[in-house]
Amino acid sequence: MDNSQSYDEHYDLGYQPSPSSVDQTDHSLAETSTSGDSFMYRRTNSETSAFSESLDDSSYSGEASPWFYPNVKSNRASLTRLGMKQHNKNASDETLQDDDAVDSELEMMKERFAKLLLGEDMSGSGKGVCTAVTISNSITNLYATVFGQNLRLEPLNPEKKAMWKREMNCLLSVCDYIVELIPISQNLQDGTEVEFMKSRPRSDLYINLPALQKLDAMLIEVLDSFQDTEFWYAEKGSISSNSTRTGSFRRVVVQRNEEKWWLPVPCVPPEGLSEKARKHLKHKRDSSNQIHKAAMAINSSILAEMEIPDSYMSTLPKSGRACLGDSIYRYMCTTDKFSPDHLLDCLNIATEHEALDLADRVEASMYTWRRKACMSNSKSSWIMVKDLMLETDRNDKNHVLAERAECLLLCLKQRYPELSQTSLDTCKIQCNKDVGQSVLESYSRVLESLAFNIVAWIDDVICVERSARNQDK
Repeated sequence: MDNSQSYDEHYDLGYQPSPSSVDQTDHSLAETSTSGDSFMYRRTNSETSAFSESLDDSSYSGEASPWFYPNVKSNRASLTRLGMKQHNKNASDETLQDDDAVDSELEMMKERFAKLLLGEDMSGSGKGVCTAVTISNSITNLYATVFGQNLRLEPLNPEKKAMWKREMNCLLSVCDYIVELIPISQNLQDGTEVEFMKSRPRSDLYINLPALQKLDAMLIEVLDSFQDTEFWYAEKGSISSNSTRTGSFRRVVVQRNEEKWWLPVPCVPPEGLSEKARKHLKHKRDSSNQIHKAAMAINSSILAEMEIPDSYMSTLPKSGRACLGDSIYRYMCTTDKFSPDHLLDCLNIATEHEALDLADRVEASMYTWRRKACMSNSKSSWIMVKDLMLETDRNDKNHVLAERAECLLLCLKQRYPELSQTSLDTCKIQCNKDVGQSVLESYSRVLESLAFNIVAWIDDVICVERSARNQDK
């Protein structure tokens, strides 16, 4: 954690690594970006200059020239002046390059905030999305730009790391002005108690935003810890003896779905990894897994707090049976002791698409039954339904079915933690107008995705390492 903090402090001060410590091939990567909305952050090469005069053998003589010595001082002076001119020229060139970099970054900053104000509508006609949706899209696009091409267990590129920190600080700065007033009492010198209102960050931001920033720093630290590793990567289909680090090589390929053919394949030495490396992998996997659970919990809580759009409620069918189908509906109605695990086992869900489709249907039926429990066949807004639920009879059939659908949905999400967002979640994000909730939801979602990817990458290396040790026996 200290390493990541020190990195952040350097970049806040505008520190850049010296060119001699960086491979020049990295500069081409630093100058590319997958999103036109993100800032370009280029590393500048300082040009070194030196004055040298070419001399041939005819320039030397066995005897000293009598006219040479008197002019030594003047020649040196001329050399010095010329060197200073060259140095001053290089210094001015570097200053101009730095100014150009600052101007370019300032222009990109203006462009980004202009898009935020315009709601991504460049025509300026007011047809853009609201500020909350714009910030959510900006965080999502920034994550894709910084981490989209990072498919390995390795430290993040310094330029990408600086871009992530700089632009996230800009996007999160709006939360500094989302406050709430709380009563504060204070005793004066004469003993009089005075009560006044004091502003502080809104409760959900006050609790969740520092936690997400902590998780963010921990994930960056996990990636930074894979600096000098005993394993390496080879592109699929290009594994050969030329890609090894040692003289002997054993090809070990991860058993991966064909739909992920683009992922690089981890490779290990024939004898496997050392005990220290295995412990390091296990420790970082456990840490990333806990971060994934924490980010997922925050994301779920924020989505639960968002209001259900009227557009979603208006599309619900009048019958929950039409959402689920006859077989699932009969099981939920006729069973005295409802078991969601048993029902999922009977359904034999084979793909993620089938699981997501079932989640959408179960969620729709749940809100259909909740609405019917409050008022018969009405299409009221969710705010009215939520208020009337407090007065609903707990023994009502629609209420019981809604609770069972909720249990089934929860069990489904626990069994498939990598499940994509449901139709309701997507609708909430698109229709949400609360800027604070939008920041927390998008920030937690991208951190959840990054943590999940890190766990998957570590699992790939562990799988390869186990295969190598088994073959070595």
